[in-house]
Amino acid sequence: MKQTPRLVLLTLTLGLVAGCNTTSRQAPVIERPVGSSTAKARPAPVREAPQDAKGTYTVRRGDTLLRIAFDHGQSYRDLVAWNNLADPDDIKVGQVLRVAPNERQASSTTVVTTPVPMPPDSRPAVPRKTAPRADKKAYEDTADARSDKAGERAETVAAAAAPAPAVAVAAAGSRVGSTVTATDDEKLSWMWPSDGRIIATFDEGKSKGIDIAGRAGQQVMAAGAGKVMYAGSGIRGYGNLVIVKHSNSLLSAYAHNRAIVVKEGDNVAKGQVIAEMGDSDAETVKLHFEIRQQGKPVDPSRFLPSR
Repeated sequence: MKQTPRLVLLTLTLGLVAGCNTTSRQAPVIERPVGSSTAKARPAPVREAPQDAKGTYTVRRGDTLLRIAFDHGQSYRDLVAWNNLADPDDIKVGQVLRVAPNERQASSTTVVTTPVPMPPDSRPAVPRKTAPRADKKAYEDTADARSDKAGERAETVAAAAAPAPAVAVAAAGSRVGSTVTATDDEKLSWMWPSDGRIIATFDEGKSKGIDIAGRAGQQVMAAGAGKVMYAGSGIRGYGNLVIVKHSNSLLSAYAHNRAIVVKEGDNVAKGQVIAEMGDSDAETVKLHFEIRQQGKPVDPSRFLPSR
């Protein structure tokens, strides 16, 4: 009975020592990102600009219906009809326009125009209103060249004076400025639209055509037979402008004129006078001449005869 207290005391002492040697464990520390969500944020996907579907165009800032039609080789009147526009001046940024006809529209708006033949050489020549400048002799040095030029001028003026041949009957419901069809673009005959020195050549991205120097009032002629699809001053940077459509894919443009002597819807012969050279919306008197294929500017030297 006397040893019992000692055993109890020893037991308590050992228990205290064991308790002091026991290492306490703490809960692991977990670093969490600030915020309620633990998922890593993902960057927003980059959205690409919408691509225009075939035969359509999305209106951009600064566009006009006339400019859109010109850039796509179409008549602005056709764009009005294809898109059911009540007001051609009321187009909005982001609006999608049809710039090519669908099958139904193409079958109901096409106008077939027969090629305009040149008049026979026997017709009398009519003197030109303006004489060429003295600095335009570089390509007329020989007697043969002068003779050829004289014959070409005679045909040009006679063509302008002669009545245009009858045009094939248009499809029902067709409008002025509708598409002109041709059997083959390569069969079209071209000529220079005016005499003069070339002061600017075609340079894709910089110059969409060529510039021909001349005198105020000098004759500007249709480079090929076709239909006048625009005559006016509604396209910025071109001044008084004439656009002639020669086929489904080819048109020619004549800019900076002093005066226009044809009107929209006229059928013109190759060499027919269509305007007078001037400096409207330009710093000097000149003719800016373009040929566009499927609405895209191309080098006119590919089509014009060599001088």
